[in-house]
Amino acid sequence: MNTTDSAVRITHLPTGVVVAMQDEKSQIQNREKAMRVLRSRLLQAEQEKQAAEASGARKAQTGGGGRSEKVRTYNFKENRLSDHRIGLTLYKLDKVLGGELDEVIDALVADERATQLAERDI
Repeated sequence: MNTTDSAVRITHLPTGVVVAMQDEKSQIQNREKAMRVLRSRLLQAEQEKQAAEASGARKAQTGGGGRSEKVRTYNFKENRLSDHRIGLTLYKLDKVLGGELDEVIDALVADERATQLAERDI
């Protein structure tokens, strides 16, 4: 019997990705080709994971766009500004519209920091 054992199977243990190669006549060539294929599959999986994370973060920032997802309410009769994302209500709408945004910005920054700290603790 005249056979050559040249097939190769490589398993990436952390992810469980398996690549089998038997295209070439030499086991060394098959191993090199299988490693190239394995590297490209791992790279593609990592890129897909990062794209999914970025997409999820983008969706969280933009919301669904429905009418119930209000960001802010400006009530001119009561001279009131309400930011619904952080639960801030100010009774000085005229000053905020005049450019005094410090209180609103400080509250938004504080909320963002709290969110980031909560994500780190998870």
